[in-house]
Amino acid sequence: MFQRILVANRGEIALRVLRAAREMDIDTVAVYSKADEGAAYLALADEMICIGPGPSSASYLKIASIISAAEVADVDAIHPGYGFLSENAEFAQTCREHSIEFIGPDAETMRKLGDKATARAMAKLAKVPVVPGSEGLILDEQMAVETAQRIGYPVLIKATAGGGGRGMRVANNNMSLVNAFHQARAEAQQAFGEAGVYLEKYLDRPRHVEIQILADGHGNIVHLGERDCSVQRRHQKLVEESPSPALSESLRRTMGRSAVRLAKASKYKGAGTVEFLVVGKEYYFIEVNCRVQVEHPVTEQVTGIDIVKEQIRVAAGEKLSFEQGDVKPRGHAIEVRINAEDPARNFQPSPGLITRYIPPGGPGIRIDSHAHAGYRVPPNYDSLVAKLIVTAETRAEALGRLARALDEYVIEGIKTTIPLHREIVKNALFRRGEYDTGFLADCLSI
Repeated sequence: MFQRILVANRGEIALRVLRAAREMDIDTVAVYSKADEGAAYLALADEMICIGPGPSSASYLKIASIISAAEVADVDAIHPGYGFLSENAEFAQTCREHSIEFIGPDAETMRKLGDKATARAMAKLAKVPVVPGSEGLILDEQMAVETAQRIGYPVLIKATAGGGGRGMRVANNNMSLVNAFHQARAEAQQAFGEAGVYLEKYLDRPRHVEIQILADGHGNIVHLGERDCSVQRRHQKLVEESPSPALSESLRRTMGRSAVRLAKASKYKGAGTVEFLVVGKEYYFIEVNCRVQVEHPVTEQVTGIDIVKEQIRVAAGEKLSFEQGDVKPRGHAIEVRINAEDPARNFQPSPGLITRYIPPGGPGIRIDSHAHAGYRVPPNYDSLVAKLIVTAETRAEALGRLARALDEYVIEGIKTTIPLHREIVKNALFRRGEYDTGFLADCLSI
């Protein structure tokens, strides 16, 4: 087991990893930018090292600074959290070139799965259903038009690198496709430094369902069931729950097996998520996230498995502490993301000083947050302030608990998405589980 790890992230996920490491009796090193100087969660680390000014490009995304901090602190491994460098193959490779273990997949696996076109090809070889689309990258306008006419409109142009909805455009005819092709390439180049795009059939009103996987270096791969992440705004997840209200037990088992087959085909090691679109009884692979997800607590709550600790164990060379037959989800969990944004003003970011902070409590309530009264939300990073996760025996009970917890949650001094989540919980379609990726736009006029 590792003796000392560095947490190459910030905020609630840094706090989550620091807590897991402390429970495992592992010393920790926290890195921070000038914008995060003085953050309370840093005190939980055994050592703190400043890695640069506020902008992420000069701190949390600067590989040389993080490696230097790791060498100075003499750590065995680096946990990247999510976002920032968590899916950066160059960072994973650099860590290992400096005899520092990267807590995640190896660089080659990340490169293959991080490229959506390559991942799609791997899924097809593993007999995992994929959305009809191009066999590889779209190289020019003519190729785009020919492919679209073959699979039928509407189609979706997608960047082969990155995520979060950037480099994605929907087209309904040849003219709009040509414009979407150039726009997606330009946006992908700017956001990810890679202009490659491919084309897929656009699925109308799908659900977004992901399967959590864990794999060790001894050939053991398991899935921990699914999370339904269909409530989104511009491809950004806002609500996640498990189990999905849309899946039958048969479909759930089939999707889990598909995720494991793909993980085996890619020689995966660590925690990851295989993401699918679901339409009726059909499901289609879309991508693999080679890291721990923001919404991992949902799965932890229904399975009782600590995903972060398992990440650390398998990175240290240990076997998974359980087998597939041991995974027996129980109850229902729902997570809502509390962001420092103003839903009434088109989700405008709302950084600033939190003057009052009272989190909810009681049975079945979990709060993953680094925020507190007196904490100043910096303008430099993602707007996530907290994750509220509720767990109960049934979905109906979980919804009641979530409504109660949202009413108790007080955050003043900044605007947050708490009012939006209160509206979502009251919505009749959401309460019946009859929602899809168009839910917010159609039902809440967001």
